[in-house]
Amino acid sequence: MKLLLPDSIDLDLRLPDDVHAVRYAIARPVPDADVDAEVLVVWGNEAAQVRDAARRLTRVRWVQTLAAGPDVVLQAGFAPDVVVTGGRGLHDHTVAEHTLALTLAAARRVHLLARAQVGHRWAGEWGGLQPVHEADSFRTLRGARVVIWGFGGIAGTLAPLLAALGAHVTGVARSPGRREGFDVVAAADLPVLLPRTDVLIMILPATPETSRALDADLLALLPVHAWLVNVGRGSTVDADAVLTAIRAGRLGGAALDVFDTEPLAPDSALWDEPNIIISPHAAGGRPIGAAQRVTENLAAFRAGRPMRDVVR
Repeated sequence: MKLLLPDSIDLDLRLPDDVHAVRYAIARPVPDADVDAEVLVVWGNEAAQVRDAARRLTRVRWVQTLAAGPDVVLQAGFAPDVVVTGGRGLHDHTVAEHTLALTLAAARRVHLLARAQVGHRWAGEWGGLQPVHEADSFRTLRGARVVIWGFGGIAGTLAPLLAALGAHVTGVARSPGRREGFDVVAAADLPVLLPRTDVLIMILPATPETSRALDADLLALLPVHAWLVNVGRGSTVDADAVLTAIRAGRLGGAALDVFDTEPLAPDSALWDEPNIIISPHAAGGRPIGAAQRVTENLAAFRAGRPMRDVVR
């Protein structure tokens, strides 16, 4: 069995003797000598490269993506009988940490402090004596009402961190209930939930159902001081509506780690809005436990046992 491993990550794998691992360059098409591979591991590949692999790797039977969202692989055109497994759980800690950083940066106005520093200006309005309780404002996680839309593994890691700093966390997912000690409601409850939300954190995957899930109508339900943090996929948020709401004073600000088109175009109006924090898809990028995931799924695949995070 031939297993193709991306050159974007070093995977220390303990493989059976009859499994031959070949390293390939994610920035170039898979060499003709390796199109007979049965297993393809994907990490950081451009969509066009994966589409090319789907067309030319006619013997592939399983594709393992290390990304939390498998959308690039699912849209590549692999044959219907090719098993696709995702990287759910590999990014929980890194994305949760980055999301917490973005949320705290918004609360403490770090983006405005950085702008003032560039201009050599002492931003006294954000220092010195400050109100302990500031009504209709998001300046602290203490007592803040935080909604996490897309309550999976990342949210399960993030929510306790937010709660430890005093936030009241509510999750939104397909199935309501109680998860990781937090109340989770269905998306149908958003019209009731959003008007009393200080921070809306989006961790939705890219699917046809989630395209522009947060649109102008839902944004209008948020309080004018509320902040949006998106670390899921850019396609899930109407960025134009977010910019319009912020400029009109109907939304406090947004911290965006993901965008429809990446890198974000230099002429995008998002760059120049003071109350938009731009992060270059930096929340993940470090799949923790990737080697173990590949090894365990390989053993299960060869034995015909259930694999972890099968998405198709």
